[in-house]
Amino acid sequence: MAIELLEPANAKAYRQLMLEAYALHPEAFVSSIAQREKLPLSWWEAKLDDELSALFGAFVDSRLVGIVGLAFEPWEDARHKATLFGLYVSEAFRGQGLGEDLVQAVLSLAGQEPEIKVIELSVSANSDAALALYKRCGFEQSGLEDSAIRVGEAYYDRVHMRRPWAHPHTHPPGGGGGE
Repeated sequence: MAIELLEPANAKAYRQLMLEAYALHPEAFVSSIAQREKLPLSWWEAKLDDELSALFGAFVDSRLVGIVGLAFEPWEDARHKATLFGLYVSEAFRGQGLGEDLVQAVLSLAGQEPEIKVIELSVSANSDAALALYKRCGFEQSGLEDSAIRVGEAYYDRVHMRRPWAHPHTHPPGGGGGE
């Protein structure tokens, strides 16, 4: 298994994995398979070549089986925040630590950006495994959005989470130096 930064050359595999995610877990995404399957491959390539985001992939035997992204804020007054988005691991590969490895790749990238002070995300309130994973990785709930996503006639809540970020050369927010 390898975690790698995705490039436009990975667009076909990225598209395939995301369409799987939209089909199997429509409550987890704001976009739908109906919206995204119509988009040309060039749209997916552009997503992987955006200077305001980075996408990581988990590969098993050269097959893309997991993804996660980190989006950076374009506005100067908001550059202290980054957003973790789109975490998905194919069902056959769950329970092997790939999700946590992907989140750690995002955290490692955030650690290279000195302006970032907090990483935010939102996750379906009914996704117990994802909520547990994010808590293990240091995220805490900061809000709850009722009926955030509608799939057919069903409504799903979203949990907003955040993780204060302390760079290696600084002390954690609210923490002492402890040396």
